[in-house]
Parts: sequence; structure tokens; C-alpha cells
Amino acid sequence: MELLGIGLELFIGFICLFILTKLLGRATITQLTTFDFISALVLGELVGNALYDAEVGISKILFAVIFWGVLIYLTELITQKNIRLRLILEGKPAIIIRNGKLSYKELKRNRLDVDQLLHMLRANNAFSIREVEYAILETDGTMSVLPKSDYAPPTKKDLHIPASKSSLPIAFVSDGRLLLKNLTESGFDEQWLEDELKKQGITSLKHVLYAEWQEGGPLFIQKY
Repeated sequence: MELLGIGLELFIGFICLFILTKLLGRATITQLTTFDFISALVLGELVGNALYDAEVGISKILFAVIFWGVLIYLTELITQKNIRLRLILEGKPAIIIRNGKLSYKELKRNRLDVDQLLHMLRANNAFSIREVEYAILETDGTMSVLPKSDYAPPTKKDLHIPASKSSLPIAFVSDGRLLLKNLTESGFDEQWLEDELKKQGITSLKHVLYAEWQEGGPLFIQKY
């Protein structure tokens, strides 16, 4: 019975955290600032500690998670309108390299050593500080790098190549399942897809692991 109770509390806690994360937005996960990191730790502790405390029931778990979620949500709303408070809670980007020159002051202020900086530069395909015009340490701990013009990859404009229209590849079949909405929104129907499959010797959708279409190109098909 005790294990059943723990399982139920885990399930309730999981549902609450999942809903809360959805409500707070994807940026909470993908752009984890110091404030977001602390919030995530507290949420985990609220649920984790409650599981093994006999005096804490499901109602208290719900209250703690919801109340903390409301506090985070209100804080996010305030920081959207109040720039000063946003800077306090989320910080601001730091320019580590400016005009090709490394700032020791910014390194020290952000507790970043040269080896860590080089690692972050390499992750952005810059293998030497001399290649970098600007390097900005973002509030979520990632590094944005602008290479010097001599080290930047050439663009079509640089090579005098005529620009072409960009288009997004769209999946029509994934894991053997027909994505009908993608198909119809692209202006096609199931009969068209069947004809395209037959052109490549495929008689049934069951044989298709993945199918992708991009404007101006043929249907790409990967079979099982």
C-alpha cells in the first residue's frame, strides 16, 4: 500500500510539473537562466521531498507546485515589463571578445577562464581567438560568436551566385504513419502520394519508414 501511495504521488507530481513547464513556455527549458535553474531545483525538491514524507499528502504537493508555479509565472510577467528587474533575475549578455580583443575584465566578472572560453569557441567552429571579432556570453550560458570577415564562410552574395527561394522540408510519412495534415496543407492528397510511391516501386505505405517533400524537388523516401 505504501508503494502504491508513492507511485500515485510520483504520477501526480509528474503531471503537475509537466503542465507547469508547458504553461511557463519552452524558453524555460531551452534558455535556462540562473533564475530558471533555481526554480527548476526548487520544483524538483518540492516533489521529491514530499514523496518520502508521510505527513505530506497529494493535496499539499499540488498546493506547493501550483503556488510555486504561480510565483514563477508572475515573476516572468513582471520581468517582461520591468527591464531593471529582468537584469537582476536573468542577467545580461557579456561581450567577452570585442573588436577581436579579449576582455580580461569580463572573463573575471563571469568567472570564466581561458580554457573554458576556448572550449566554447570551438563549439562555435572557431579554433583560435584570432578568428573572432565578437564573442558574447548569453544569459543562458551559451556563447554567440561572430567571426572576422577573413574567417567567415563565404555567402552566395560573396560568390555572386543568384539567390534561390528557401523552402522547408515537410514530412508526409513518419514511422510508417501518414501525416495527412502535412500532406493536405502542402496541396496534395493521398492519391498523389500513392502515385509517387509507385514511381519508386513501393506498393504500400506500410513499407515506408519516412517520406519527405520539399518544394522544387522529388519526394524523398526511406524504406524500412
